Amino acid sequence: MSEKLKIKLSIADRVYPLTIPVQQEEGLRKAAKKIDAMIKQFEQSYAVRDKQDVLAMCALQFASQATQKNIDKNSNQEEISKRLEALSALLDEQL
Repeated sequence: MSEKLKIKLSIADRVYPLTIPVQQEEGLRKAAKKIDAMIKQFEQSYAVRDKQDVLAMCALQFASQATQKNIDKNSNQEEISKRLEALSALLDEQL
């Protein structure tokens, strides 16, 4: 059984107590810092007073980044597949 760790993360001036597997601590702390940095950026760039609006904008930003990475990954996989098929055809011709 994996060891659990109790931590407190601060996001948008609120503290969230969590019980997590030890190996997730670094990732969660970095994610919380990234969210707080993005909140500050949105607050400085836009006249947003409501934290909920800023958090929604952060969620949209993270979701769009993850979605774009999946799109790019699928596109790369298709390109690699086409190239491998072309190489395979060239090899078949030589054999």
